[in-house]
Amino acid sequence: MPRFLAVYTMRHEDFERFRAMPKAEQDAVDTLGVQQWAAWEERHAGSILDKGGMVGKTMRVNRDEIAPATNTLCGYLVVEAETIGDAARIFETHPHITTFPGDGIDIMPIVTDPAP
Repeated sequence: MPRFLAVYTMRHEDFERFRAMPKAEQDAVDTLGVQQWAAWEERHAGSILDKGGMVGKTMRVNRDEIAPATNTLCGYLVVEAETIGDAARIFETHPHITTFPGDGIDIMPIVTDPAP
């Protein structure tokens, strides 16, 4: 079955706005969101191949240097589905975009075969 990489994105200004909220409000969102995330994973366990994880600050390597960089990527996971549309529908109500301040989830087909 086809595999898809799902990449969680979050704009820096949305994250900063969330962190500017009173601590009690942040904690309430975190508590609710973590519960919802676990329930989402349970509902979709049959499609999840790799739970991935959340990621931190970026270090970019290019031809000229290795240096800190910024982007909106904040996490990933891998699912399997018949089509990219089916994969996308798995994430329609994901807490990353319904509870947490995430701005989107990008779904991309993995076009190479898995390692043996």
